[in-house]
Amino acid sequence: MKLFKISQTTNNQWDTYSDAIVAAETEEEARNIHPDEPIEPGKWDLSSWTLPENVTVEYIGEAKEGTIPGIILSSFHAG
Repeated sequence: MKLFKISQTTNNQWDTYSDAIVAAETEEEARNIHPDEPIEPGKWDLSSWTLPENVTVEYIGEAKEGTIPGIILSSFHAG
């Protein structure tokens, strides 16, 4: 399991997520995680995030053994 920082800059209004730290096996899996999980892929609330193709993914490092895939920490900008 790996740790990734996912971020987006296409939706920068209030009540949106700017980035998150996620645990995933691959970069593609990380790209498809919504910071407000659990949300089915393809049914995302785009008012708070963006489409997977607009997500920037940065590898951070290896996760601790036993880490469950998904959101570790997210940044939400309430307004």
